[in-house]
Amino acid sequence: MRIVSVVGTRPQLIKAAALQPALRRSHTDFFVDTGQHYDEAMAGNFFEELGLARPDRAMNVAGGGHGDQTGRMLIALEPLLREVAPDAVLVYGDTNSTLAGALAAAKLGIPVAHVEAGLRSFDRAMPEELNRVVADHLSSWLFAPTPAAVANLAAEGITSGVLEVGDLMLDLAARMSEEICDAAVLATIAERLGLPLAPGRFIFATVHRAENRDPEAIARWTTLLGAAASPGRPVILALHPGTRAALAGAGISLPGGVIAVEPQGYRTSLALQLHAAAVLTDSGGIQRESAWLGVPCLVLRNTTEWAETVGGVGSSAVLVGLDGRKAAAELDARAPLSSTARQAAERAASLHLVGSGAAGRIADALSEAAVEAGP
Repeated sequence: MRIVSVVGTRPQLIKAAALQPALRRSHTDFFVDTGQHYDEAMAGNFFEELGLARPDRAMNVAGGGHGDQTGRMLIALEPLLREVAPDAVLVYGDTNSTLAGALAAAKLGIPVAHVEAGLRSFDRAMPEELNRVVADHLSSWLFAPTPAAVANLAAEGITSGVLEVGDLMLDLAARMSEEICDAAVLATIAERLGLPLAPGRFIFATVHRAENRDPEAIARWTTLLGAAASPGRPVILALHPGTRAALAGAGISLPGGVIAVEPQGYRTSLALQLHAAAVLTDSGGIQRESAWLGVPCLVLRNTTEWAETVGGVGSSAVLVGLDGRKAAAELDARAPLSSTARQAAERAASLHLVGSGAAGRIADALSEAAVEAGP
């Protein structure tokens, strides 16, 4: 099958890195990067680090509001799809790149394959929720990562073409996990960043979602991060370029104990999570990664599309939104200062991740579809 794969952000590059080898063993893959994450620190170094092929077409469509950005992607994608004439367009996740890829393909009568189909936060105020819902309803193949995702699709009347395949991000995390367990890895990162990092003696944080970039939200989460920091246990904030700009625009500075660093590569991000006392994030990807790594995670959102990681007995993650009191209580309960160094050491020593096999299932399903379609 001739496939056009559309990516545009760091999480999509991670998923593509997990899927691309299996996909290219059986199919012709034309790889398109919309450029939604246009910053080299955000996306560029991922290609080399993850062994991901450079795009066959880079569109450099970045910036602007949601409608403007999605519209420019559509304008760029339509002639490309006419030129390449693929049998299918494959999109990942819930971004504007996903929406544009699915819309452009559907309008040209090209079947859509959606990786991470069926996820729902049930919050229509989130642009990501709108993107994933539309993509699912336009797709011919819906590759769901979890049983809950399959159930969500069924509740919306979507059952044809649905296949539970597992999680591509787990596949890649399992592949990389042995490289991050040794505390010497953290020492190397600490030296590069110029920070005194030791296992269990820091908190790792990321904040990037649109709803957390307005001045009121920024004031709340910066206060929350400042309260989470303590002497000898700083908060290391991997600062998204858009969030950095929003901070500057709001005239808000990070409080003492919160140290901003540039966005980190994939292995470094995993290692910082594994060896941290806890993780504070609004990222769905990091929420899942921290769950696999067994790291306490405070999710800076009120809803999540990854319900499996929160709420259950022994779950590693908890939704705290921007509620500073709730965050402080959960942090004290899950990552007490007196025991986080021991917890981090034990966690790293016992880590053993097993992949889900999602890449092979997706590639095989597309191969079966090609056989059924015939010459």
